[in-house]
Amino acid sequence: MSGPGADALQRLLDLEAIRDLVRRYAYCIWRRDADGAAALFAETGVMDPGDRPPLVGPTAIRTAYRAILPASDLQPFVHDHLIELDGDRATGSCHLDLRMTRDGRRHLGAGCYDDRYVRVDGCWKFASRRLTMQFLVPYREGPTEDGTPTSD
Repeated sequence: MSGPGADALQRLLDLEAIRDLVRRYAYCIWRRDADGAAALFAETGVMDPGDRPPLVGPTAIRTAYRAILPASDLQPFVHDHLIELDGDRATGSCHLDLRMTRDGRRHLGAGCYDDRYVRVDGCWKFASRRLTMQFLVPYREGPTEDGTPTSD
């Protein structure tokens, strides 16, 4: 198949593959799968967490995530994904709602990922990923005595 229909189909396939890449990353983080998360980055891929120096390449990402993920119960939810395709490259952003436990305390957070993607051997990977958190605050379950929600 060639022509406009084939181009439209390839565009849809690329968009879905990139959305799946982002969902797989969140899934790996939920499951504390450092190897799986690192494998989603290109060889020169960069993960910039925003609050620490950027991690460059799957080996550095894997090493850092093996240290970070067991100590934090991260539960990311990604949504509102926007993607701009440009051949074998693309840019995108998505919002993050985050639930996590750190040092025995529950937290709620919201942020945004700004991504660059690259097609490597027919598969989409992260060329770079930058996380910008808008907030990350502690909370505890249950209302106060007067019925209002609580936060620590």
